[in-house]
Amino acid sequence: MSLNFGMKCSTVLPNKPTLTEKNLSDQSGKVFLVTGASGGIGKLLITILYQHNGKVYLGARSESKTKEVIEEIKAAHPSSKGELVFLNLQLDDLATIKQTANEFLAKEDRLDVLWNNAGVMVPPKGSQTKQGYELQYGVNNIAHFLRPALETAAKSAPKNSVRVIWISSSAADAAPNPAIDLTNMDYHRQEGAWLMYSRSKAASVVHSAEFARRTQDTGIISLALNPGNFVTNLQQNMSKMELAMFKLIASDPVNGAYTELFAGLSDTITEKENGAWVSPFGKVEKVRKDLVEPELGGRFWDWSLQQVKPYM
Repeated sequence: MSLNFGMKCSTVLPNKPTLTEKNLSDQSGKVFLVTGASGGIGKLLITILYQHNGKVYLGARSESKTKEVIEEIKAAHPSSKGELVFLNLQLDDLATIKQTANEFLAKEDRLDVLWNNAGVMVPPKGSQTKQGYELQYGVNNIAHFLRPALETAAKSAPKNSVRVIWISSSAADAAPNPAIDLTNMDYHRQEGAWLMYSRSKAASVVHSAEFARRTQDTGIISLALNPGNFVTNLQQNMSKMELAMFKLIASDPVNGAYTELFAGLSDTITEKENGAWVSPFGKVEKVRKDLVEPELGGRFWDWSLQQVKPYM
């Protein structure tokens, strides 16, 4: 598969950011969780949230690396009244997720916005999670949802402000139809690296739409997004030629943080956008129709629940 991904116009010619660190309101009293928080777009997003007094849990693998990031952000914004808290999160090992969730819930009874930001892109062939899932499906899709904390926040938070944000990619548009092949989740029928990546990113959109259906009328909004194209540590497994091509369409990574910021905190988003798609660098657009069909969403959600059930 090429790096074209069948990109939409808004990916190549993205919208101008409308929500940035310059006009974000005070976030005092809010609790956020960002996965994949120790680098890349996640780190940039956390910096903005902390700068505006938010309490942010940084879900990441490495405690030492994440604490260095925390100290760096604190030093850059000494006047902030926010908090930055490391949360050990090993997304490639389902046996650890419950402990992570319980650790969070022991400290907090609310969660205003969850950004499912962590991801893996085209890892070495044969890469798997601890439970033997293809690494991209395992890390990018099979996740634990902190729904009780979200519902608690939704009871007292301003309308439409409690959200789950699923970080997808322009690659979702390149996934075949059907985007998820439930007869080949272990890839016993081999597929190319970029096709497997596009499937995992399309699966994030399917999860977002199904989560929106299953939490309807709870006050929680679910959105999937394409942050844009940026060179971060996510591209570490690309070949030199692929990386050179990617750089031709890449922009400043902070714009990806702006896309995520818009999806998580823009007050222009209402209940009618629940389950929608956000394009770079912050605009609601129509989502690919087959990715939000209830039949596929229900089947994939049920499959996902079966995978995590032994670890719940």
